[in-house]
Amino acid sequence: MKLSELIQGVEVLQSEGALSREVSSVCYDSRWCAKDSLFVAIPGLKLDGHRFVPQALKQGSRFILCERPVDAPAGVTVLRVKDSRAALGIIGKNFFRNPSSALCLIGVTGTNGKTTITYLLESVFRQAGYSPGVIGTINYRYGSKVREAAHTTPESFDLQGMLREMLDSGVSHVVMEVSSHALDQKRVDDCEFDAGIFTNLSQDHLDYHQTLEAYFQAKRRFFSEVLGRKVGGRKQAMIINGDDPYGRRILHEMPPSQALSFGLEGSCDIGATGFSFSLEGIEARIRTPRDTFPVKAPLVGRYNLYNILAAAAAAHALAIEYRAVQAGLLNLGTIPGRLEKVSVAGEPAVFVDYAHTEDALKKVIENLLPFKKARLITVFGCGGDRDRGKRPLMGRAVVTRSDLSILTSDNPRTEDPLTILRQIEEGVEKEGLTKYAIRDVRKGFSAKGYVVIPDRREAIREAIELADPEDIVLVAGKGHETYQIIGTEKFPFDDRDECREALKASGYGKGRWKKSLSRS
Repeated sequence: MKLSELIQGVEVLQSEGALSREVSSVCYDSRWCAKDSLFVAIPGLKLDGHRFVPQALKQGSRFILCERPVDAPAGVTVLRVKDSRAALGIIGKNFFRNPSSALCLIGVTGTNGKTTITYLLESVFRQAGYSPGVIGTINYRYGSKVREAAHTTPESFDLQGMLREMLDSGVSHVVMEVSSHALDQKRVDDCEFDAGIFTNLSQDHLDYHQTLEAYFQAKRRFFSEVLGRKVGGRKQAMIINGDDPYGRRILHEMPPSQALSFGLEGSCDIGATGFSFSLEGIEARIRTPRDTFPVKAPLVGRYNLYNILAAAAAAHALAIEYRAVQAGLLNLGTIPGRLEKVSVAGEPAVFVDYAHTEDALKKVIENLLPFKKARLITVFGCGGDRDRGKRPLMGRAVVTRSDLSILTSDNPRTEDPLTILRQIEEGVEKEGLTKYAIRDVRKGFSAKGYVVIPDRREAIREAIELADPEDIVLVAGKGHETYQIIGTEKFPFDDRDECREALKASGYGKGRWKKSLSRS
């Protein structure tokens, strides 16, 4: 493609060199550059792409797009722009011939629930006779192809390439998790969406956004700036959780003709009645402006009913019949690491969940408590090199709702695991609960408390060893992840496998708590 065609729509502040030459490829990492590549120099959080212009030229690049002057030899075209990251998205759309314009594209944003909603919609689309693709935290997939997810939402150029690949392979509908990082970095600005879903918002990612309000504004711009534009004449539905205070803020600002609310409180457009919950699933009657119909889904807890409502609202907005929603929910497969049960009858009810924020932990535990016959044991930690402010909040959320809390490592990354645990304990100590040594827990006790076991494998095995068949064990934080990050290295580690191994080794619990906790 000629450079002049590639940069259509890009606001170029200064141009030096020919624009009519052919560009062989586009790269934002100098290591990927080749003969006649266009290198886009992006200022990053840790590294500045402008530093790697010499390497890009050495690799064969003959076109440079940058935000500030760079040294380039004769024969190299240099384009200076205000925002090279924004330009990359436009270039990606042009290079891959705007694939989202020919797809039905749905974006899901919010703190919790994004992954589950993508699985729900994937199943609904399939039951409706469409060919779905999914881009999200767990993986990128369509048809029989599955690709590991490097980021929840790929970089803009890669995203456009993936959408083109899906379109060329016969995909008709794509549902995508849209992260706050992606919104802040304009990765999805050049996609043409048919609908956007807002799930909820609570504290997360403040290591990046600094304040909760800035985090919200990143999410908000999906509706005010990305969906708020007139694109291709298509109607873009804004599907908002009307029970969430941040959702109500968005609803107040958005055009009523585009907004569709869902919730269990108040007068939302999409709601539910007659709902019931069990460890086997959810039953409810869904109400939309068009239909009222019963549903069953193999999901646990009230918060998953919100995810179901979001999916039903999207189906309504896209004119998909309710029978496809019913069938999609009923035939839903396992959602990896989202309150995923890894035990069988006769064993403690052991669940693995991705909950890694205060709000998510509250919700997952509160949804398990009604099914507690004896005790709830929760294993959790906090990731390193991430929002430190949420650590004591997460600790307090767990210990006040669990009979025994086992504090352990998550992905410590480059932080000292013991330092992370100490910061979690700052929130725990304010509740006045007893800190036990593991040897004391094994002997039995009669009051709520917590144990600190830094090694995650040991923590999981101890939790299951302590559990009786009527207990519930929740292992939270890593969910679907198949690794643990220590330092800068990834080591194989899957909470689900660790739980299964621990269940085998424990003989399904040995009743080692000699004193029962109050079941009140």
